[in-house]
Amino acid sequence: MVDHPAPATAEASTTVGLAHPALRAWGTDSLGLAFTHGPDAPVVVAAVRGSLADAEAVADDAALVPATQPLVEVLAVGHGRRHANLRNTATAVGARLRHAGHREEQDGPWRVLHVDQRDDATGLEVRTTLRTPAAGRPSLQAWTTVRNAGEQPVALQAVSTLVLGHPLGAGAGPRDVVTVEGRNEWVGEGRWEVTPLRGQSGLPWLDLDAHQHQDGRGSRAVVSGGTWSSGDRAPAGALGVDAAGTSGRALAWEVEHNGAWRAEVGERVGAAPAGRGELVLGLLGPTDADHQWLTVLGPGESFTSVPASVAFSDAGWQGAVQELTRHRRLLRTGPAEPEGRWLVFNDYMNTLMGDPTTEKLLPLVDAAAAAGAEYFCIDAGWYDDGFDWWDSVGEWQPSTRRFGAAGLGAVLDRIREAGMVPGLWLEPEVVGRRSPVADALPADAFLQRAGRRVLEQDRYLLDLRHPAARAHLDAVVDRLVRDLGVGYFKLDYNVTPGPGSDLGADSAGAGLLAHNRAHLAWLDGVRRRHPHVVLENCASGAMRADYALLARLHLQSTSDQQNPVLYPPIAAAAPMQVLPEQAGNWAYPQPGMTDEEIVFTLCTGLSGRLYLSGHLDEMSAPQLALVREAVDVALARRAADETAVPFWPLGLPAWEDPWVVSGLRAGDESWVTLWWRGDGPGSVLLDLPAGDLATAFPSAADAPGGRRWDVRRRDDGRVEVAVDGPGPSARLLRVRP
Repeated sequence: MVDHPAPATAEASTTVGLAHPALRAWGTDSLGLAFTHGPDAPVVVAAVRGSLADAEAVADDAALVPATQPLVEVLAVGHGRRHANLRNTATAVGARLRHAGHREEQDGPWRVLHVDQRDDATGLEVRTTLRTPAAGRPSLQAWTTVRNAGEQPVALQAVSTLVLGHPLGAGAGPRDVVTVEGRNEWVGEGRWEVTPLRGQSGLPWLDLDAHQHQDGRGSRAVVSGGTWSSGDRAPAGALGVDAAGTSGRALAWEVEHNGAWRAEVGERVGAAPAGRGELVLGLLGPTDADHQWLTVLGPGESFTSVPASVAFSDAGWQGAVQELTRHRRLLRTGPAEPEGRWLVFNDYMNTLMGDPTTEKLLPLVDAAAAAGAEYFCIDAGWYDDGFDWWDSVGEWQPSTRRFGAAGLGAVLDRIREAGMVPGLWLEPEVVGRRSPVADALPADAFLQRAGRRVLEQDRYLLDLRHPAARAHLDAVVDRLVRDLGVGYFKLDYNVTPGPGSDLGADSAGAGLLAHNRAHLAWLDGVRRRHPHVVLENCASGAMRADYALLARLHLQSTSDQQNPVLYPPIAAAAPMQVLPEQAGNWAYPQPGMTDEEIVFTLCTGLSGRLYLSGHLDEMSAPQLALVREAVDVALARRAADETAVPFWPLGLPAWEDPWVVSGLRAGDESWVTLWWRGDGPGSVLLDLPAGDLATAFPSAADAPGGRRWDVRRRDDGRVEVAVDGPGPSARLLRVRP
């Protein structure tokens, strides 16, 4: 079975045997790529520059062309690697590829380049598609299509999306570079580290020149498997020359896939000066070695890699992440959220916890509406007639015992009467083993291994390649929208199937990739049929936070973390992989909290997209006033958030840092969230943007709980912050001219 591409690709236009004009340079006034190739060499991105004109100057001067790493790498059975290694670079097919044509075009907001190459030994024709914002931003997206134009099948084991030699320039070798990588865990998302690339856990200096001038064998790899694309490692990262991330050449990368992927940084000797090495960045989807992915291309068949993006900056890796943030906004497709609707109240977190009833919901509905919520989402349990629904889900019919004679519909009507849009939690891709759906659907509508359905924690997983699986989910969504008027779905995903499904596929990984792509196609269909419905992305929190999904969905739950003191590093780091306007940071104020604790959790929500929960119905009037004030700040700021870029005045937080600080900048205005989690008084010195400082939330900056915050700008321009007592305590600052 051959996987079909997610992005649209133009038909190949190569003519073998004819001379083709040389590919020299391509780009815009904000990004330029210089290329080399020849009769004995594949296409290489020789240099990345700040403009097309600069790239053309490099292409004209051979002395300025340092890179030798091929643009494309293809690992195939019977061809393998040209040089032995554990990377996915230096493949035999990649080294044999030769330029066979190229074409430029304009596609809406994108300037596009198609680069065609051919390997005569296998008959493989390879097209690399690069696209960069036509408006002029230093970022690009890429994918690779491989077509078998030969007479024999070819078994693919890895196909690169994008490979760049010297991605930060020839002057930045492994000894000069830091890598920024993120680790995730359920309720422990967003643990980022900045690590020197040349070191114990990276690429040690091996004196490769003294070893017959051979490339290194290994790499520093970041790998994720299964369908939790961010369940262990974040599908994004950065490289730079400055650990603080505020100066020097840098790039940020991401793999835009809702399944398995690999990113690797390796060292090749290439044409680099002795002792420096050619740094190589490779971005890939699933591979044979990592993910049991192998696809056999018969004659005439093709395969397209998952897409990936990179963004460049001369202002450090924080600047590169800001450019990637702008790039992500261009990737978003489909209907936008309804005008004037944005703020969600969800009844789950530290509130009903999956046990909704009419009696519990109605007071919350009224309180959420009074607080200013615009959506009210009933989370897990609305379909539950028993006491343990985990292994019986799949029909998604409203409970007959939780909502009295009037039923769930009456509760949803009450939500609408209160001026909010009703929403429901849904975990569409799973079917409990006790569910009638498990027997009603054909066996091959589920992911399988070795002839048996994959089972994880008493749940089967639908295989969305199968029409019956898709038809079942379409019927569920259409019924809930049509019959109950649901306008919001929280789409959760709490189990993962491992390597995938070998049913009807060349390998388990190939079956999983095809399912991943069918999942995206299903979501596209939902959005076409119901453009007014808002879709939240969730997978045990942020275990599936990638821009295959987030390009299609409206917001992302950033965690399931129930301890408000542990949430700040998650919320602060979320913009490394999620747009600020999509980063649904939970705030769950409670009547038993002090005012200072209420402000603390509300500041966590305000550091991204405020996502509200908590027993608002049991709060006092002063407590509710704090909640309403935070909601007003969020609603007043939402337009700015849609253009904001993140920054971190103290760098990315460590999990137990007492001070956590994150910022969002929109135009000449900045919002800075500060959390203090220390055991006593604390102070910190920050480099913040110039301008007037004010406490945006709470407005009575020193009142809650007696905590006094002293915020002042010193004569040298830096900002000194002091808190007179122990945490948890937090404030939201606003900086503007």
